Amino acid sequence: MREFSFSYKLDEINRAAEQLSRHAGGTKIWLFIGDMGAGKTTLIKAISQALGGGGDFSSPTYSIANEYSMNNGKGSIFHLDLYRLRSIEEAWDIGIEDYLLGGDYCFVEWPQLIMPLLKEGEFITINITSISENERKITIFI
Repeated sequence: MREFSFSYKLDEINRAAEQLSRHAGGTKIWLFIGDMGAGKTTLIKAISQALGGGGDFSSPTYSIANEYSMNNGKGSIFHLDLYRLRSIEEAWDIGIEDYLLGGDYCFVEWPQLIMPLLKEGEFITINITSISENERKITIFI
């Protein structure tokens, strides 16, 4: 497993999104870990736009999953927020395997519950920590 870290100011989030996209290569499952308010959803929005995702972007906290079409017509981006799930059975109930195995981009916030379902090499993990109100540190595990 390789590790890479960098920090960015919030007004540099688009640069950070592009940098993450380059490091991810062709990996389509991205797991986002960070405290509440660390900026996971905001970063996912910037990454989705950098990859060509379109549409109105919103947090899937209550819907659990949002889908965004790629502007180039090459699939979708799924954004999942698993914060409210309490068991692996609830993950199965929402069809987690369809999201993870569908071949589209799948960005997952609060992924700890589903980690046992994934094999090393199938995903990247992105840890986000707040350095200050306006600065974040990202550590990527590939």
